[in-house]
Amino acid sequence: MYKEVSEMAHTSEKRIARKRRHLRVRKKVFGKPESPRLNVYRSLKHIYAQLIDDSSGHTLIFASTLDPALREQAESLDNKEAARMVGELLAKRALEKGIERVVFDRGGFLYHGRIKALAEGARSQGLKF
Repeated sequence: MYKEVSEMAHTSEKRIARKRRHLRVRKKVFGKPESPRLNVYRSLKHIYAQLIDDSSGHTLIFASTLDPALREQAESLDNKEAARMVGELLAKRALEKGIERVVFDRGGFLYHGRIKALAEGARSQGLKF
């Protein structure tokens, strides 16, 4: 029983630390129509990315491992490869809409692993940030 409580408290501390990092990043990062904010969220199973125009508060483009275009492929790949594919899909959709430059918002997550793979996938398809 004591172990469960301590693990729960540890998870809560990690979540609070991520929120603090995210607020620190969001103080500086603002998405405009010509360069929207590429926001990333990662859960234990999936990764989500969206381009947001903060001046109007609208999501312009969205991609995730739950996307019908990727869902079947992402299930058979490891998490990093699935994240790279999400980045590539998001970049393709952005370039189709004429968006070439974005500002990267890692959502308070550390820049390694799946977050880094998503960013590199988006860069490989031509997004600049």
